[in-house]
Amino acid sequence: MIRNRDAFPETAPHATALACVEAGIEAAHPERVVRAALRFDGEALAVGDERYDRSAYSSVLVLGGGNAAAHVAVTVEDVLGDALDGGVVVTDDPQPTDAVDVLPADHPIPSERGVESTSELLERARAVDEGTLVVAVITGGGSACMVAPAAGISLDDVQATTDALLDSGADIHEINAVRKHLSAIKGGRLARALAPARVSALVLSDVVGDDLDVVASGPLVADTTTYEDALDVVERYDLSVPESVGERLAAGARGETEETPGPDDPAFERVSTHLVGTNMTALAAARDVATDRGYETLVLSSRIRGEARDAALAHAAVAEEVVETGNPIEPPAVVLSGGETTVTVAGEGRGGPNQEFALAAALDLPSAAGLAAVDTDGIDGNTDAAGALVDGDTVTDRGVAEQALDANDANAYLAERDALLETGPTGTNVNDLRVLVVEPSE
Repeated sequence: MIRNRDAFPETAPHATALACVEAGIEAAHPERVVRAALRFDGEALAVGDERYDRSAYSSVLVLGGGNAAAHVAVTVEDVLGDALDGGVVVTDDPQPTDAVDVLPADHPIPSERGVESTSELLERARAVDEGTLVVAVITGGGSACMVAPAAGISLDDVQATTDALLDSGADIHEINAVRKHLSAIKGGRLARALAPARVSALVLSDVVGDDLDVVASGPLVADTTTYEDALDVVERYDLSVPESVGERLAAGARGETEETPGPDDPAFERVSTHLVGTNMTALAAARDVATDRGYETLVLSSRIRGEARDAALAHAAVAEEVVETGNPIEPPAVVLSGGETTVTVAGEGRGGPNQEFALAAALDLPSAAGLAAVDTDGIDGNTDAAGALVDGDTVTDRGVAEQALDANDANAYLAERDALLETGPTGTNVNDLRVLVVEPSE
């Protein structure tokens, strides 16, 4: 999986960090988690604890989108075989399928081809009836892949707003509150399009806390946010958004535009959701690998968030404490964390939250420690790297490293030191994974 494994030193911290990263990502792959949740005996389809008699439905379709959507579709096809009648998924990571149409999109900035693909997805959704069983696919990255601008909103408007949100330091809950109110598919609107079909959704979460209304901007669940919430995000972060966006949010806040579907909306009466993969899926697998290698392990949290640099400093402090006092665990130790940090972009460099995290941590890591920080989808920020693997010797020129951070140009600094970690698209997306390996001090 790790394409540039040979670039890293063959030391225990580096080898262990790489093994943990691979295990975590592989454990969250749809082929594993979807197959574990889906069973078909030729007569009935079991999704989690629910059972659907195939004979009760005139057709079974797969519909949805996100980074891992095609990989999910491949597994559903394999499980259902001839009992599956087709479907559509929209993704930036296409895979060959037999019955399901895989349509192109882009991530993290939505694109024209994503609009065209989502239009076809909505057309197929609106064509179903109460005799249709829809196995819905909702994965991380769905907010960008499934793009259907609301009336009066252009793709350019969506792109500009997305850029502003991603650069602002806003968290995913805030970002998606805005996205939902500029869309004809997000915030429960796909559920409306699918009614009255029976819908059973398979969800891979890339959201801290696994809030279903936030994963892919919640196209199949009731929206807990309002136009007023979305407008508050724009104002709080002083975002420069297109005039049409500001006017739509303001009109919605005044009650002049219909709100997104809430919990009492009948569209959700025949929709069920099944969370099949989360950040804890990856963390648990990484922990098992570390334990097997003889390390004491600690899962610090699956909900690390906030500015990447601040969270990185806290992790470096944990490494120092482990080395100096044996708290919270004795070395050799592996401390794991997940979640999603953010970056308030002030410079014009290249990088992503995980690269900023790794470089900021490297400023203060003790020599006995190594740290890998990756986005489990294999794409960190505006680069082709998944993240980085650093140690106490990565930074030898603190001033230059700090300048790179100030310019949001961690990618260039880490590339020069062969510290970037490259996987390519991984087929999954369950948020960020960080592996801190601390050996006993010499």
